[in-house]
Amino acid sequence: MNTPPSPPAAPTLPGLPSGIEESSVFRSLFISYPDSLLLVDQAGRIVLANPAAATLLGYAVDELVGLNVDALVPDSIRPRHAAYREAYGQAPRPRPMGTQMELVAKRKDGSEVMVEIALSPLQSQGLPFVVAAIRDIGAYPRVKQALQRARYSDHLAQLGRLAVDTRDLQVVLEHVPAMAAQALEVEVAMVLLLDSSRLEFRVASGVGLVPGEEIGVRIPSHANTPPGFVFAEGRPVVVPDYGSERRFAVPQAYLDAGLVSALAVPFYDRGRFIGVLTVRSREAKRFGDEELRFLESLSNLLATSLQRVQTEEALNHAQRLESVGQLTGGIAHDFNNLLTVIQGNLQVLEELPAIAQDGYAQQLVGAAARASRRGAELTGKLLAFSRRQMLQPNAVDTHAMLHSLADMLRRTLDQRIGIAIEAAADCPPVLADPGQLESALLNIAINARDAMPEGGTLHFRAQACGALPPEVHNELSDHDAHGSFVAISVADSGTGMTEEVKERAFEPFFTTKEAGRGTGLGLSTVYGFVKQSKGAVAIATRPGAGTTVTLYLPQLYDPAPAAAEEENGDQAIPAGLRVLLVEDDAEVRRVVHTFLMTLGCSVVTAGNAEQALLSMETDADSFDVLLSDIALGPGMRGTRLAAEAQQRFPRLAILLMSGFSSELLDADRDVPQSWELLRKPYTRGELARALARVLAAARP
Repeated sequence: MNTPPSPPAAPTLPGLPSGIEESSVFRSLFISYPDSLLLVDQAGRIVLANPAAATLLGYAVDELVGLNVDALVPDSIRPRHAAYREAYGQAPRPRPMGTQMELVAKRKDGSEVMVEIALSPLQSQGLPFVVAAIRDIGAYPRVKQALQRARYSDHLAQLGRLAVDTRDLQVVLEHVPAMAAQALEVEVAMVLLLDSSRLEFRVASGVGLVPGEEIGVRIPSHANTPPGFVFAEGRPVVVPDYGSERRFAVPQAYLDAGLVSALAVPFYDRGRFIGVLTVRSREAKRFGDEELRFLESLSNLLATSLQRVQTEEALNHAQRLESVGQLTGGIAHDFNNLLTVIQGNLQVLEELPAIAQDGYAQQLVGAAARASRRGAELTGKLLAFSRRQMLQPNAVDTHAMLHSLADMLRRTLDQRIGIAIEAAADCPPVLADPGQLESALLNIAINARDAMPEGGTLHFRAQACGALPPEVHNELSDHDAHGSFVAISVADSGTGMTEEVKERAFEPFFTTKEAGRGTGLGLSTVYGFVKQSKGAVAIATRPGAGTTVTLYLPQLYDPAPAAAEEENGDQAIPAGLRVLLVEDDAEVRRVVHTFLMTLGCSVVTAGNAEQALLSMETDADSFDVLLSDIALGPGMRGTRLAAEAQQRFPRLAILLMSGFSSELLDADRDVPQSWELLRKPYTRGELARALARVLAAARP
């Protein structure tokens, strides 16, 4: 068997102490050299290997000796390497370290390592060998940093893909601390979310959690707690050593777990602090700039995921409420037509001589009339929720309104409920319908009363706010959301709501009260009124901790003085007033015809616009007033009929009516000011006043 040749004799070294052989010096240098060294013959066989090479390549030293260097080359590039080695053997030349060539060595276990290789041929010394010095470039600081950044980027990409693929926020929350712990190679990572009250943090997810910080545990947000200190600072916080930390109280559980250093970064939703992502290590001074940048990127991705999920949930909720609103608005329209017939016939019946003299019959008619009015109130609430009610926005002094409302509530609520008001006298006025705003606040106060059966405190507050908070910002269009608002809140100290109840609080007919104690329309009408007023509404609540309902209504700048009420409604209708009545519902048409006849009018009826135009063509000067429903079934609508009629007969007065307030809203924007709009159901007196106003407006 051939034995490897002995290393060449070393040259004489001047100054070498006596007794020390030169060969032993060179062998010691070869063995102790920090880079991996291989002595390779012309056939590519390893003649000598030092311990550093054995460690890097995963072999024992004696396993490397006699091994062909091709065994250290990955299979995919082995043919190319063999050709390179053959060409190099024909013209060997020195190749220094650091040429930036991307080389890969194969370890014994099949794994690969990136290396740089310096080649030093010994042919010039008369020896048929090449010394290969191999260095693991992963040990270079700049390479370590690059590999670390690549690893961080890979984890961020994984989270980005997860955030896109899943709609489940909890899945994202659970993956973030796991990714942070894996990427940073730390023992503890956790996500804490700030409660809506901003008084506590909730541990949302984590790995390696210590006692007292389990999932779901709440931690006060004051500055003496670790997350509270981040909240107070509003920026990333690095803890080099818990043992010397004096800025906040370090929980004993951290020290018992052997935790030494920490890094915590806040994350925000449209500029509003919403949580903290924190990591902890058992090594001192573990976190630097690279770790900080990675954790900030991770927290930004988490915040973006939170925003997207919350936006989608808000959109779905709004779409659901909008669908219900369209349904209830349509129901209210049909119901108003029925109520017009019921109320009209009851009013006519009440005035019949046979009924007028019968006390029992009057009681029955009165009870039916009261029930029909309650039905009208119910449809009004449905229209309020569906944002199809007629509003009359005006300047509202919130300071005066809240004090007036509180005085009324003190006389009517349980005496065990205290009422407090916090509203500055210089609080800007809001632009809203005063009656509807007062009704909305009253609805909220009644709900608050029911949530405090043993008494408590009802707190009204009004204050200017320059912009909407993020949680309600998405409820408005970009144009409406960028104005200035007044926040009017009603807070109670009652039982509070669960998340499930809070989610459905604005849905019509949803109630937690026992049967017979509520319709479930209170908060839904508040929602509809506020949305129609170009505002937003928010609920902050927690079981056992009370509820705060806040209305955000637009501020009014330079309010103009209210126009004086006209007295036209009291003017008498001239006898023989000629009215063309257009109504597609036969029962409603019959009732309105009766009203007009009892008012002394001369009436011609039509079931649609085409019949009405034909009647006008027959006698051009036969009518003083056109009284038409807006919705006339298939064909021409009432608004178009009125426009054509007035174009032909400029002196014709126009009075439109509808049981669908959205039609009245559209007409209010589009029709001339001289036209009058009348909401169904209406009484004969309301019809008479509307006719008087429209006649006055039509006079030159």
